[in-house]
Amino acid sequence: MKLETIKLGRIVNAHGIRGEVRVQPEGPDPALLTRFKTFYLDGKPVFPTANHVHKSVVLMKFPGVDDMDAALALKGKDLYIRRSDAHLKPGEFFDQELLGVEVFDCATGARLGEVTAVENYPAHQVYTVKGEKEYLIPAVKGAFIESVDIDANRMEVHVWEGMATDED
Repeated sequence: MKLETIKLGRIVNAHGIRGEVRVQPEGPDPALLTRFKTFYLDGKPVFPTANHVHKSVVLMKFPGVDDMDAALALKGKDLYIRRSDAHLKPGEFFDQELLGVEVFDCATGARLGEVTAVENYPAHQVYTVKGEKEYLIPAVKGAFIESVDIDANRMEVHVWEGMATDED
């Protein structure tokens, strides 16, 4: 389902003594966080004056957060964006939007269940689908994923032998 806000990361610590914070991104690409000018922290808009990727985290500086103590006060808080600010290409979605989407076998029309988790692996993502059985479906368009329609809350997949976790 399309969400109004998307969680993109969590402030995990302070960085240095000048008020920068370390943000652990939700997805596999930390650089995604550097594309946004407005974030929401505790439901209020914040505008970082600086942000850049450092190893696997993003370092951010917020107005009014000028020392380590102020930065540490933000530790554990989540950063959100408005979904409408994302400007994703058609067919691209945030992982959170896929949770709860109903999944159907495109060959038979049978309902397999709903997406309960999106796991990131080096080669690609894998969707966990739970229904009567549990399926692990690689997020590879064409081979496994036929279509995704977030507005209709529907995903159609090609089911291959061995995708259900209870199959030998």
